[in-house]
Amino acid sequence: MLSAIACAQTPAYTYRVVKTYPHDHAAFTQGLQYVDGYFYEGTGLNGRSTVRKVKVDTGQVLQQAALPQEYFGEGITVLNGKLMQLTWTSGIGFVYDLASFRPQETFRYIGEGWGLTNDGRNLILSDGSSALRFFDAATKKETGRINVTENGVPVRYLNELEWVKGEVWANIWQSDRIARISPMTGRVTGWVQMTGLLTPAEQSGVDVLNGIAYDAKGDRIFVTGKLWPKVFEVKVLPKR
Repeated sequence: MLSAIACAQTPAYTYRVVKTYPHDHAAFTQGLQYVDGYFYEGTGLNGRSTVRKVKVDTGQVLQQAALPQEYFGEGITVLNGKLMQLTWTSGIGFVYDLASFRPQETFRYIGEGWGLTNDGRNLILSDGSSALRFFDAATKKETGRINVTENGVPVRYLNELEWVKGEVWANIWQSDRIARISPMTGRVTGWVQMTGLLTPAEQSGVDVLNGIAYDAKGDRIFVTGKLWPKVFEVKVLPKR
C-alpha cells in the first residue's frame, strides 16, 4: 500500500487578476524581475536578445542593452546592484551594472541556461531539466543542486524562476502552470494554474507563459509570457 505521504495531493491554486499593464508584444520574455518600482526584463532569440528596464504602468522601455547576435538570451536576476543574464546554449552568463547596463564581466556554466533567480546569497539556475542548480553569487561557482519532484516523480522543464517568500516559483515550459518549490527539499509544495489570462483574440501570435516577478514590499505577483501584449498583476488563491 502506498503511504499517505506519497498519495497526498499537492495543493492547487488559482488566481484573480488585480490589474493589467501593457507589455511589448515583440519581447520574447525569458526573465522578469521587479526592483524598486520598475520591471527588469531579459528577452531572447538570436539578434533580438536584450536586457531592459521597463516602466510598469506604461510598458515603456526606459533603458536597454542588446546581446551580440550569436547569443540567445535567457533568464535574468538582479542582486547587489548587478543584473545577471543567462544564455541558452552558449554556457556563458553576462553581468551588467544595474544603473548603467554596462557589461562588467562574464561567467561560465556547464549545460543550458533557462531560468535564473536568487535567494539573496546564491544564484539559482534552471536548465530545462528537473534540477535547480545553486551558484555562489560572488564567485559564480556551482555549489550544489536539488532535484525537483512531486510525490517522488521528477518535474521537468523548469523554466523562468522567481524567489517568492522563501520558495522558488517556476514556469513549466509549454504549460500554464507555475510550480511552487521548496529550495531545501526540491518538493513541489503547490501548483498555480494560470489558464485563461489572455482572451482568444490576444492569443494570436503569442508563445508560452513565461515570466514571474514579485514585489516583496507590496506583496504583488506579476506574470506575463513570450510575445504577450500584457503583464498581469494577480492574486494567488487556493483552488476550491
